[in-house]
Amino acid sequence: MRENAAKAFVRVWKVMEICFQILTEEKRVTQRELFYKLLCHSPDYFSSQLQVNRSIQDVVSLLRCSRFSLGIMASSRGLIAGRVILQGPNQEVVDCSACGSSGHPISGDLDYLDKLSVRTDARYIIVVEKHAIFQRLAEDRMFHHIPSILVTAKGYPDIATRFLLHRISRNFPKLPILALVDWNPAGLAILCTFKFGSIGMGLEAYRYACNVKWLGMRGDDLELIPEPSLVPLRPRDLQIAKSLNSSGILPETYREELARMVQSGKRAEIEALYFHGYDFLGKYIAHNIVGANYI
Repeated sequence: MRENAAKAFVRVWKVMEICFQILTEEKRVTQRELFYKLLCHSPDYFSSQLQVNRSIQDVVSLLRCSRFSLGIMASSRGLIAGRVILQGPNQEVVDCSACGSSGHPISGDLDYLDKLSVRTDARYIIVVEKHAIFQRLAEDRMFHHIPSILVTAKGYPDIATRFLLHRISRNFPKLPILALVDWNPAGLAILCTFKFGSIGMGLEAYRYACNVKWLGMRGDDLELIPEPSLVPLRPRDLQIAKSLNSSGILPETYREELARMVQSGKRAEIEALYFHGYDFLGKYIAHNIVGANYI
């Protein structure tokens, strides 16, 4: 066995050893906390967070379990706002329509999220790529104009945000989930992570996948924004586009949108819609929802 393969093998056992200790003590840790614990106990085998993340994925695949069942807690960046009331196991009640523009932070404790009681009279769930756009919609109380729940992971979705979205979707299966992302490969990749799961999570990849529809932005929206608002695609965008194309998961309509991005060589951000005024974003969302203009 080569040295690198031997070290990878040992890392798996080291992670399982620490996870056993965590579960025995009835504790939970984040992946970052686990990294520092392993760095102190086994510095010869762990020198980066990436090594820990890959070892956790190997353990999940080996034991065919979730990382939460190993005592590893999600680190959440997510927020939720709008017409939904959450009640925790401690009976604390949170009305997410009264949380202001900052929204309500989503807990990283999946066990807590699983025990939440969820009540809503919303007709839509709107997943927003960007924190600033989420704040704008929450501040404008968009969720009262279009009865909805707003969710953001502030970029690429973490497990906790995906878990809660999946939980709400499971409880209210008739609620359409609509995604508002930038018109670029990264925005599409974020949408696809919610819709299909994260390939990098191995067996857990599809565990929290939801039937998300693409509300915007899309290629036809380019006529709504001035030409100077379009910026060139970056090399990273082209790498993401190539990865998405080779994944085999994209529906034909999504492949066509991605091809249009690459052919144009341009990217458009949601904020470009502010050219028509700060209230135009809400009108744009309402127009697309009422017209069922999502794919």
